Amino acid sequence: MILKTEDLKNLDRIYRLNLINSISGIKPANLIATKSRSGQDNVAIFSSVVHLGSNPPQLGFVMRPQVEPFTDTYTNILETGFYTINHVTDAFVKKAHYTSAKLKADESEFDVMAIQKQYIEDFFAPFVRSSPVKIGMKHLESISLTNACIFIIGEIVLVDVLDTSVDKKGQLDLSAHKGVGISGLNTYHGLPKIETFPYVRENEIPTFDD
Repeated sequence: MILKTEDLKNLDRIYRLNLINSISGIKPANLIATKSRSGQDNVAIFSSVVHLGSNPPQLGFVMRPQVEPFTDTYTNILETGFYTINHVTDAFVKKAHYTSAKLKADESEFDVMAIQKQYIEDFFAPFVRSSPVKIGMKHLESISLTNACIFIIGEIVLVDVLDTSVDKKGQLDLSAHKGVGISGLNTYHGLPKIETFPYVRENEIPTFDD
């Protein structure tokens, strides 16, 4: 199947939505949690978290176009400057998926989806207790994209990770804690480890067969 610009425009809306959302492959599944100034917390699933740099340690993620009233996640990040990113595992993937529901402002997905929250030291926003990788983020910048989405850039200021998930070189083994990824909008995949290859140097490239 070959589809060009006009073909894509003429596709059924739902078909196009599913196709384009899944065409980039498996994306990370993360729960992003925030808390308002008044103390109301919320948590929602995102599949757009990306690595930006390690020194300083920064991550970014994409938010859908915002029209007032803004989503709780975006409002809380702007008002407080803090949020958390929590890896999703197969143990609570169903609960995580349903956090995409649009709840009332005074309702918490933590409560409705029975997801336990956790506070670590004095960090403002809550973490997901059952997540094996918890990341405390400080908001740095919000960038408007050409499609009206918003790219949120943050600095990692706290990390809580299971010792058994990190090897001697500091590499995270997602399969060790049964992390999951997302294809499209609602299909979840396990992430079994295949292989770890060495850092590539030109004089160490092996000979490959056709």
